[in-house]
Amino acid sequence: MSRRNLLRGAAVGAGAITLPSLLTACGSGPGGDGKTIHMGSNSSDPIPKKAFADAFKAYEAQSGGRKIAVNTVDHNTFQENINKYLQGNPDDVFMWFAGYRMQFFAKKGLLYDISDNWQHYEGFSDALKAQSTGEDGKQYLTPYYYYPWAVFHRKSLFADRGYQAPKTLDEYVALAKQMKKDKLDPIAFCDKDGWPAMGTFDYINMRTNGYEFHKSLMAGEAAWTDKRVKEVFDTWRRLLPYCQQGANGRTWQEAATSLQKKEAGMAVFGLPHPGAQFPKGEQEDIDFFPFPVINPEHGQDAVEAPIDGFLLAKKSKNLKNKKNVESAKDLLKWLATGKAEDIYLKSDPNNIAVNDQADISQYSALQKKAVELVSGAKQISQFLDRDTRPDFASTVMIPAIQQFISNPNDVDGLVNGIERQKKTIFASD
Repeated sequence: MSRRNLLRGAAVGAGAITLPSLLTACGSGPGGDGKTIHMGSNSSDPIPKKAFADAFKAYEAQSGGRKIAVNTVDHNTFQENINKYLQGNPDDVFMWFAGYRMQFFAKKGLLYDISDNWQHYEGFSDALKAQSTGEDGKQYLTPYYYYPWAVFHRKSLFADRGYQAPKTLDEYVALAKQMKKDKLDPIAFCDKDGWPAMGTFDYINMRTNGYEFHKSLMAGEAAWTDKRVKEVFDTWRRLLPYCQQGANGRTWQEAATSLQKKEAGMAVFGLPHPGAQFPKGEQEDIDFFPFPVINPEHGQDAVEAPIDGFLLAKKSKNLKNKKNVESAKDLLKWLATGKAEDIYLKSDPNNIAVNDQADISQYSALQKKAVELVSGAKQISQFLDRDTRPDFASTVMIPAIQQFISNPNDVDGLVNGIERQKKTIFASD
C-alpha cells in the first residue's frame, strides 16, 4: 500500500481500513503482569534500533525485575497508521513526536496524562515542557532527543571541487549550476515516503515569509491561496531543475546513499538521515550549512528541529492495571534522565540530547555544530507534518507536494485545491 492510501485511510476514522498485523500491540491483554512494559517502536533502522535496545537493556538492569517487550514497526508504517493504532489496542508506551502531533492526540483523549512525572523531571527547559504540553495544560510527552534539518554535503567533495557553502538563495543556485556542470546531481531529492520534501517547503516558507506565517499557515489560519504561499512554490520551482529527477519514486535512504557515493552534491535532510547511510569510516566527512537566506528580513532565524520522545497510550489494555501504569511511568522517569540519553547516543550519534544533564563531551564535531545551529536560532519549528493537523498533513499535503514535484507549473490550481480541502478538514471539529 502506498503512503498516501495508508494515511488517507488512517485519517477518515474507525472502520475505514484494517491495520496491518505488524502494527498491532504486543501487549498481554487486560491486566498484564505489572512487570512487563510493552513498547511500540518506530525505530526500525539498524542504528537507532540498536541504540534503543541498549537503553532499554540498561533500564531493565536497574529496574528491579521489570522487562520491556518491544514491538518494532517500520517507521513509515507506524506513522501512517498512528491514528488507528491509538484507537485500537496500542502498546503501553510508544514513540512519537512533540508539538501539534502530540497535542492533536491528547485532545482526542488518546494519551495518558503524565503531569505527575514532570514534577520530578530535571534537565528540561521550559521550551521543552511547552512542546510536551497539551492544550489543556497537562503534560503528555517525555522528550528524548532532537535533530535539526539543514543542507548536508560531504566535506571532501566540497574541498576537492572548491565549493563554498552558500549563504543566500542566489549563491545556492549558482553552486547548483556549477555542480550540474561538474556532472553531479546538485540536490539529492526524494519524496516516495511522503514527508522528506516537506522540509524543503518549510525552509523556503520560513526564509521567505518568516516563522509567524509558518505557524499561521500550519494552524489553518492563513490561506493557501495567499500570494506568499505562491511565492514559496515559485521559488521551489526555480530549484527543481537542480534536484534529482524522479523524486516521488525515491526513498530518503536512496537519496542519502547518492550523497554518500558523491553522485549528488547536497541534500536537505535531518541530522540522522545522512549518518544512517554513511559507513562508519565516512561519518566524519558529513557536514552541513543552514538553509540559505531568501528574504533578509527573516534571514536564517528559524531552524527546523523536531523533537522525538515517549508517550503512554490511554487505550492500552494493560494500563487499566495500576501496577502496569506505575511500571510504564517508571520507565519514562528513567528515559527522562541524562544518563539514559547518554547510553542511547553512544550507539546513535546522529541525534542531540534534550536533557541538559547529558554528557556532551563525547559529541562529534557534527553534533556540536548542530547544537550551535539550534541554540542560535530565534525560532524553532517542528516540521510541516508535526506543526499542523495529522489528517491535513497526510491526506492533503503529501499528495499536493508530490503533485507539485510532478507538475510544478500549475501553482494556482495546486493552492486552490489545498485551500478547499483545508477548509473542510479544519471545519470538521
